[in-house]
Amino acid sequence: MPVAKDMEVTLEANPGTIEHGRFAGYREAGVSRVSLGVQSFDDHQLKVLGRIHGREHVFDAVAEIRVAGFDNFNLDLMYGLPAQRIEGAFDDLDRAIELAPTHVSHYQLALEPGTVFYHQPPPLPDEDTIWEMQLGSQSRLAAAGYAQYEVSAYARPGYQCRHNRNYWQFGDYLGLGAGAHGKLTDVGAKEIYRTERAKQPREYLSRESSQERIVTLAAIPSRELPFEFMLNALRLNEGFTQSLYESRSGLDLVSLEPTLALALESGLMEKVGGFEWRVTPRGGRFLNDVQMLFLAERKASPTTPTEP
Repeated sequence: MPVAKDMEVTLEANPGTIEHGRFAGYREAGVSRVSLGVQSFDDHQLKVLGRIHGREHVFDAVAEIRVAGFDNFNLDLMYGLPAQRIEGAFDDLDRAIELAPTHVSHYQLALEPGTVFYHQPPPLPDEDTIWEMQLGSQSRLAAAGYAQYEVSAYARPGYQCRHNRNYWQFGDYLGLGAGAHGKLTDVGAKEIYRTERAKQPREYLSRESSQERIVTLAAIPSRELPFEFMLNALRLNEGFTQSLYESRSGLDLVSLEPTLALALESGLMEKVGGFEWRVTPRGGRFLNDVQMLFLAERKASPTTPTEP
């Protein structure tokens, strides 16, 4: 199948599982970008998080990446870790910046359902401390030449992640492999589908055709599309245009005018130019609340967030 010559192919890797010399092979195979799941440079925090690597593994992994000739790599970092102090969060970020990645993913620890932390929450920094971590980190990254273009994504000029930007702009993507999810638009039928492939590798391989390996093919109800779109697009600092919304959702933006007017009046969103919408700095702090405004089941007169 023909592909673009400058196609972005990202390999996600754990610093603790990298073998010497393997990255040269990945590069020869067509991988153009590497993303390392660092999370922290504090060995104690890594142990608490259940990671199998230590900080030295990160330095070794970056060295392997450079030797293999990669000039585009991302470091994943978390803040708001158990009992973490502000100084600890900033130290993690400073160590990452010293390694000069082209991209940094920097996000707050979330207690996901089904995890040990969710059922047995560890002591976490309070909201004010986390907010100070976020603001200070944004300043540090900006000073180092990393522009924030999404809630948790920072990049040097020319190195925004194209794969993730496609997600955030509500674009289509193929899910290939066991357990993979995809999103596909049928222009003729004017339907947008979510797909899921067989999760277990043996079951996936036992099915003869690619179509048979899809175990879920579900159309997104049109009333849910505004929320689905905003769940992604409002994460981007640049926001979205009327044409992007209408082309990706198949709906007219005019139907959202009451909700957009409410967000505008509440200072959560702003209109830039003729047809571009984005969240304000205040809206960015309460992003979940802004996104919830677009839920089909929301109340007619929802309350807006107030400063703590």
